[in-house]
Amino acid sequence: MYKYDSGQVIYQTFDDEGMLEVLEKGGIRSLHFGSYPRQSSMLINEPNKLCLSYARAMSSWLLFKEQFGHALMIGLGGGSLTKHLLHHFPDCRVLAVESRAAVVKIARSYFGLPLDQRLKVVIDDGANYVRRRTETHEGEFGLIFVDAFDHIGIAEAVCNIAFFDNCKALLKPDGILAVNFWGSNKLLFEQIVAWLGKTFDWQVLFLPVRGKGNVIGFAFNYDSSQHDLKKLRQRAAELEQIYQIEFPDFLREISKNNQLTFKFFLKS
Repeated sequence: MYKYDSGQVIYQTFDDEGMLEVLEKGGIRSLHFGSYPRQSSMLINEPNKLCLSYARAMSSWLLFKEQFGHALMIGLGGGSLTKHLLHHFPDCRVLAVESRAAVVKIARSYFGLPLDQRLKVVIDDGANYVRRRTETHEGEFGLIFVDAFDHIGIAEAVCNIAFFDNCKALLKPDGILAVNFWGSNKLLFEQIVAWLGKTFDWQVLFLPVRGKGNVIGFAFNYDSSQHDLKKLRQRAAELEQIYQIEFPDFLREISKNNQLTFKFFLKS
């Protein structure tokens, strides 16, 4: 059976939150939550590459930071971002929090999420986990990724300023938060922009994903006015060669779409 233009259904299951499906077409395997949007996709012959443009855009933290040490993932999906970090950063550690056990099972069975001593996967509500974690840990993570979606859109549990406050508390002093959300919901988009701006003192940049509804928000837990534009462009070109990701395009989009704030990220 073919669905969503993503190909043949090769696995289907249900949990308390609804349907989960794995589809395959043209060498690409995709995860769906019973609706058209692809939650994750993988190139079967190159499983560690980032297939979806929004996932590649989320990797734009590399423009501003070389290493991260310990990363927190809120929302696992098929594990694309997690696998990418584990593959390219041998000294890293990743903690992934996923609310649906069935998603973790699918990531392991169909998307090659490895059993790796550097990776810890926790089955829990991401917002609750982050809140509890702040009670015992602060300044722990160099990177936090929020990619928490259900079959409708971004998970309601992460749509509040308290969640972003807690994320900030868990970041190292030089840490970066990367959030994937929908820009097509204008009211929610404006609210998330306001929450991130208030929490991070407007040390934030937004990257619309060309041709998609996704917008990636980057929030910096430090005074970010230290970057040289020429060096950023050089770094983007170098990163493109290493990762085969369109970092120069992403840098141009960041500059174009953050005209009031991007200049504050540059050395005067």
